[in-house]
Amino acid sequence: MARIWAAGVAMAMAAGAAWAQPAGSGPISAARMSAVVKEIASDAYEGRSPGTPGEAKTIDYLIGRFKALGLEPGGEKGSWTQAVPLVRFEVSDGAKMAFSLGDWSEPLVQSKEVMVQTLRPVDRVKVENAPLVFVGYGVTAPERQWDDFKGYDLKGKVAVFLVNDPDFEARPGEDAYGRFAGQAMTYYGRWTYKFEEAARRGALGAIIVHETPGAGYGWNTVQSSNSESYDIVRADPARDKTLFQGWVQRDVAADLFKRAGLDLDQLKAAARRADFHPVPIGTATFSADYGVKAQKVMSRNVIAKRTGKSRPKETVMFAAHWDAFGLGAPDDKGQRIRHGAADDGTGVAGVLELARAFVKQPRTARTTVFALWTAEERGLLGSEWYAVHPIYDPALTVANFTMDTLQPVGLSKDVVLVGAGQNELGDMLLKAAAAQHRTVTPDAHPERGLFYRADHFSMAKRGVPTLLLMSLGGGPDFVDGGRAAGDRWVSEFTAHCYHQPCDAWSPDWNLAGAAQDVDLLYRMGSTLAADGAWPKWKPASEFRGVRDATAAKRK
Repeated sequence: MARIWAAGVAMAMAAGAAWAQPAGSGPISAARMSAVVKEIASDAYEGRSPGTPGEAKTIDYLIGRFKALGLEPGGEKGSWTQAVPLVRFEVSDGAKMAFSLGDWSEPLVQSKEVMVQTLRPVDRVKVENAPLVFVGYGVTAPERQWDDFKGYDLKGKVAVFLVNDPDFEARPGEDAYGRFAGQAMTYYGRWTYKFEEAARRGALGAIIVHETPGAGYGWNTVQSSNSESYDIVRADPARDKTLFQGWVQRDVAADLFKRAGLDLDQLKAAARRADFHPVPIGTATFSADYGVKAQKVMSRNVIAKRTGKSRPKETVMFAAHWDAFGLGAPDDKGQRIRHGAADDGTGVAGVLELARAFVKQPRTARTTVFALWTAEERGLLGSEWYAVHPIYDPALTVANFTMDTLQPVGLSKDVVLVGAGQNELGDMLLKAAAAQHRTVTPDAHPERGLFYRADHFSMAKRGVPTLLLMSLGGGPDFVDGGRAAGDRWVSEFTAHCYHQPCDAWSPDWNLAGAAQDVDLLYRMGSTLAADGAWPKWKPASEFRGVRDATAAKRK
């Protein structure tokens, strides 16, 4: 399947090969971006996993590039980096897990039927016949008059969740219909929220039923963790994390429900009603016995800056994540390195090009910050650590512009905006795109929750206005092939190469369209860095209140 995706991309690239560097990409060079991706996505970097030799090589390369551009160290204590203490967890081989019901027991194979992680620093997880409770979508949202738990006691039990929001599949007339923004996923629909809620309610463990439409990706993406997980160092892991968390294949879950005299589809319909109560899955239980290897890892964010000449405490931030998934199981070609070329080598290349562009212009009034985060693929951990331990005051951070997976196929007539309508940066993007004779297309798949799956989200939660450019938000309207070619590229990349070894740099890449996208951020960032404007969140945004609480600092 990886070969099918690669062949399709090669054909699309060949069709657009006649398009050279596009007019309107300003100082941003597609060729330089491609060279950066070629370097950091090469085998020598071993997939850029945190805490590995690949990280050390990546950090050295990025610092070297920032130094060569003439930037200033932007990290802690006058350095180029910010230390990010992580814990790496690995479920040992031979993990034993099973669902049981009466005399029946079904062994569960890690990565095949289930994918379980432990984010507590324990040597072993041993669970014997823990009761299973279906909690629907597992949402507590007082502002939407919704509570799936109704006070149910989850202590000692395993909570089984549906993925996405209660109204993801809701029909007109059902209680959930339109209650959670329709097809646009809210944070309540993200797997991270569900695991957090299970921990808050004292559950022993949490398991989400995987369904590709609701998750936004296939089981192969769940498998890409390779039984490995990371977390930031926590003062009280037992308070913040359940003993185990993970996913189960839908068919496996449906069979379990059926054996317990329940119907998964009927329960999904019931979970769309406001009067839903948790449902014990008969007398079914979950058992597990596996070792856990916990290792402390000191990773690093890489941060550079150019100090503003008159408003130095006010910052405009450009960011991407440098990490990828490292080594994994061999693919059909025997390749083990998950190179992370498009995701997110292209974003790293974009940040470096923006840094180069700002150095070439006269010093701006505000400080420009260029941040490259670690451990995004492990749960937005590098950006989250920064947000909890900020070097630059979030209240005085004018905007955060994040790039994550820019398309390598060629010129497009539009730019896809993930999270359209959240804040005034989207309005600025419309003007910047018009100057390139392009349009802005809202995320075509808001149900996938991409707005909550990239590093800008760590900043948004702290009230910083953000804008995310991510080509996976919907098929670009390519100059060659139109929207159909764009949709084909997104679907094939997501299905076959997302977090897989075939996300690799190719000499056939055409980053002309990606360079245009980066130039949009240069235009917008230049404007904000030069004046005193403060972009605002829109009234309906869930982040407006956080920003408003710090308004006094911006007077």
